[in-house]
Amino acid sequence: MSDFQALLLEEADGKVAASLQRLGDDRLPAGDVTVRVDYSTLNYKDGMILNGLGRLVRQYPHVPGIDFAGTVETSESPAYKPGDKVILTGWRVGEVWWGGYAQKARVKAEWLVPLPDGLTTRQAMALGTAGLTAMLAVMALEEHGVSPDRPGEVLVTGAAGGLGSVATVLLARRGYAVAASTGRADQHDYLKSLGAQVIVDRDELSGGAAKPLLAERWQGCVDSVGGPTLASVLASLKLHGAVASCGNAGGVELNTTVLPLLLRGVSVLGIDSAQCPTPRRRQAWGRLAAEMPKDLLDSLTTEAGLGDLPALGGQILKGQVRGRVVVDVNR
Repeated sequence: MSDFQALLLEEADGKVAASLQRLGDDRLPAGDVTVRVDYSTLNYKDGMILNGLGRLVRQYPHVPGIDFAGTVETSESPAYKPGDKVILTGWRVGEVWWGGYAQKARVKAEWLVPLPDGLTTRQAMALGTAGLTAMLAVMALEEHGVSPDRPGEVLVTGAAGGLGSVATVLLARRGYAVAASTGRADQHDYLKSLGAQVIVDRDELSGGAAKPLLAERWQGCVDSVGGPTLASVLASLKLHGAVASCGNAGGVELNTTVLPLLLRGVSVLGIDSAQCPTPRRRQAWGRLAAEMPKDLLDSLTTEAGLGDLPALGGQILKGQVRGRVVVDVNR
């Protein structure tokens, strides 16, 4: 048995607090693969968990971190052997199962995906759950007819965040005219550097739709905001347009009508990367490795250590974190 460092969440008197602790292997949950973690990331959901919001975690003590990449240390599964490089996203790791904010993790083999050729473990977490979700959204849009050859821009909401940043890059590199929505004027140059052609002020969308149908504007949308923003997008989609809905930071209520669906034939595509089937998950990671320009990953990414996460968790909830945060668990 060996010890390892972890960011441990504990609850007392209804309040959640995080601290760095040394733990033994005997504290790890059951599972057939033990991974020596290299990197994890900070996502919006991680920010909620670090602040004890949303009842995403029901049992403490708990190690958060909804994704990680690293090297197999021990394995009881024939699918993996010591030394294999692997990625884990989803399966409620970091919520109901100990996650990536530790130097070790023990999980079920079927939750893992081999690290694809062309990516390092750090690059994989520069993409992480946000990157996987962005690629799944692009795949879903194109399967429903959205194409660079069709007229009209593709809108990305929450574009300065991690998911929105990756989606902007992927769409621009595939030849789409990308409109990026943000509420921060200081992010305009950043979004244009990722390939956005048009910047849309968040206030144009966040009030919802004044009418069930508005002027046709977008052929497609990657939406990570939800709420009134999603209602506004639906009312503005072109005939047979589609929106890939990936999040609900703006709320879970959707005040709209069936008119966009009936009169314009638009599609609402729910993207759930947490429960994504393994074959599609592998396909998406393979496409990320092939299509994501590695030279742009550094411009999307900042790095943090485990001790930085409690403060950063509050900042991401306030929309103060740009792009992707890679967590070096050994720093």
